[in-house]
Amino acid sequence: MVGVPRSVFSSRPRLLRAAVACAVLLGLAAYVAAHLLTGGSGPPRCVARAEGGDVLLDPEQAVNAATIEAVAASRGLPERAVTIALATALQESGLRNITHGDRDSLGLFQQRPSQGWGTARQIQDPVYAAGKFYDHLVKVPGYSRLPLTVAAQRVQYSGFPQAYAKHETEAVVLTATLTGRSAAAFSCPGPPDDGKAGDPGRVRAALEREFGADARSRLNVTGPGGGKHAGSAREVLVPVADASARGGRTERGWELAYWAVAHSDELRIERVSYGKHVWSARNSGDGWRTSDESSGSDIRLGLTR
Repeated sequence: MVGVPRSVFSSRPRLLRAAVACAVLLGLAAYVAAHLLTGGSGPPRCVARAEGGDVLLDPEQAVNAATIEAVAASRGLPERAVTIALATALQESGLRNITHGDRDSLGLFQQRPSQGWGTARQIQDPVYAAGKFYDHLVKVPGYSRLPLTVAAQRVQYSGFPQAYAKHETEAVVLTATLTGRSAAAFSCPGPPDDGKAGDPGRVRAALEREFGADARSRLNVTGPGGGKHAGSAREVLVPVADASARGGRTERGWELAYWAVAHSDELRIERVSYGKHVWSARNSGDGWRTSDESSGSDIRLGLTR
């Protein structure tokens, strides 16, 4: 019998392990390649870019974040108030208007009807919920100078107050974006092409409810649907005031423009123009593009037809 060298037997486990490792790597490479070729990256997301970082949100989260910022703007509150509110909502609900929670807690901030925050229906109105949060926050002495966890806890009385800290970085990026401090820095997928028409009256009502009378808008009566048929117009013009509580006209313009982009799915807004920048639902993956045409002194919101 011819003897077989022991080295052959001892090398077999190594070869088997190497073969398995190669198979795993090849499988992973194939998955990545297919993922990239098919564009498989999960559902479309909104992207906020500022302060050297990116924050990804789904459309529901983006709407709620923009509403929280708008309510603060309507009250002339500083950016720090927005950051505290956003970090709190990220921790309490993931920026979702949820219908459940600990005991009778509800909504973005997990406010409790039994503790005097309002009725269940009121608390699940994001505008109302954000307003109630700010009502309590502004009563905290020196809240804008306190650590975020301390300021949030003075409002929330959470059993885990340190948990708010892990959301501060995201909240800072979102605040810098949604307040308009960063130009051309926020984009969303926009409404689906499903044939549902946008309602100018609904857009105008939402703007005024969240930002106040300063965001009073008008229909474009010179374009399609203008004149005596203005009621069927599909473009809303939003004037940009000379200044806002936090900054000048440019920041105010981006603040309003980002609100429209965040609400684009809900309100059927397919195009937003500000200055020489344009966001379009058809090209939302490209973010904001420059245009040869200017929106003038207004923000122009084009609605689906």
